Amino acid sequence: MGHILIVEDNENLRLSLQEFLGKEGFSVETASDLKTAQLKFEKNTDLVLLDWMLPDGQGLDFLKGIRNQGIQVPIIFLTARAELVDKVLGLELGASDYITKPFESREMLARVRARLREARVEANLPASEIVIGSLCIDKVKHRSPNFSITKLRASF
Repeated sequence: MGHILIVEDNENLRLSLQEFLGKEGFSVETASDLKTAQLKFEKNTDLVLLDWMLPDGQGLDFLKGIRNQGIQVPIIFLTARAELVDKVLGLELGASDYITKPFESREMLARVRARLREARVEANLPASEIVIGSLCIDKVKHRSPNFSITKLRASF
């Protein structure tokens, strides 16, 4: 279903998340600090749940490091930092989502699944195309590659 890395220093929360997501069918790896997170993060990680404040630094540094490498794995902040400036900063620097503690586990699960769906869709599409059903639009050329005026006239 997906490989998730949980980076959380609160042991009770980390273990609860690991158990909950494991029961939902995910493969889960955990880390309690940045150093361990960097060692455990792999190219096959499908999503990261990331705390902001960690014993050896900030989750924001982990996020920036991943994004600076060009890796676009979904990263969801799961943090007690609830100020608007923190939410905006996290999202602007590349977080896929931002959930403040305390949170409802079912909502967190829904957000995890949504980000994984988006990542799967993006991985299968050329970056220059938008596909909705049978409609395909080239964002660079501003047209549909399948469109022709002849086909359009023939349909009337």
